Amino acid sequence: MSTLACDSFAAKAATLAPVEASLTWLQAAVLGIVQGLTEFLPISSTAHLRVVPAFAGWSDPGAAVSAIIQLGTMAAVVLFFWRDLVRILGAWFATVVLRRRSESSRADSRMGWFIIAGTIPISVFGLAFKDHIETSARDLRLIGATLIFLGALMWACDKAFPQTKAVSDLNLRSAMFFGLAQALALIPGVSRSGATITAGRAMGFSREAAARYSFLLSIPAVVLSGGLEAVSAGGSGAVAWGPTLLATVIAFIVGYASIAWLLKWLVTHSTAMFAGYRILLGATVLLLVTNGAIAPK
Repeated sequence: MSTLACDSFAAKAATLAPVEASLTWLQAAVLGIVQGLTEFLPISSTAHLRVVPAFAGWSDPGAAVSAIIQLGTMAAVVLFFWRDLVRILGAWFATVVLRRRSESSRADSRMGWFIIAGTIPISVFGLAFKDHIETSARDLRLIGATLIFLGALMWACDKAFPQTKAVSDLNLRSAMFFGLAQALALIPGVSRSGATITAGRAMGFSREAAARYSFLLSIPAVVLSGGLEAVSAGGSGAVAWGPTLLATVIAFIVGYASIAWLLKWLVTHSTAMFAGYRILLGATVLLLVTNGAIAPK
């Protein structure tokens, strides 16, 4: 390796490592609560993990820390939907591996295929744009703009389209559309649940049905991304593991409560409250960045 390349690598490492290693116990507790509250609400957990530290004057915890903390909320999803997951995995395994087909397990087996199909887009785009996701995509100007744009789109889709379809009406085409919407959540500020619920509403699914499939669909993507980040950061010293694990545990506890609350809320309420919050937060971020109160990067 040339001297110039070594110097460039060392400079990059010196820039990135302190940012993620500087996470304190207090910051970890706050970020765990933020992650647990915002992962399942359609307001973008990634954006909040970037915006809250900026508002508080803290360093950006970094994409690796954010991905690892998300494992806590994914554990909450697994616990909340464990019966569904056992049923789906059992039916899929019996059909695909054991070649046992039964009408009673057909819907669950199909759901297994739909989750696999819906995970493909975010896996492809996540690998293709990994470097941009961890660097330039965390610009607060982009985050503010995406908060506003998806907030307006969420409100429009919720108002314009009927909600007649249930989870049982899901097919391969709609599963892939959900998956493409989830891939947009690689951009901080979009929101995984926000994008998928909005996509579901545009296809005529009820809010609760869209949210339920959104949660199931998120499990493989977040487990894979968080696991890869944990492995790659394991020996680098770039992650303060004690505070990060605390944030992950808190995110799990708060996230479980958030799932239960949101599914009940969406039965009788629209997403207008979340859309309004997104637009207000996005406008505030852009205003503060424009005025120089917070740095965009």
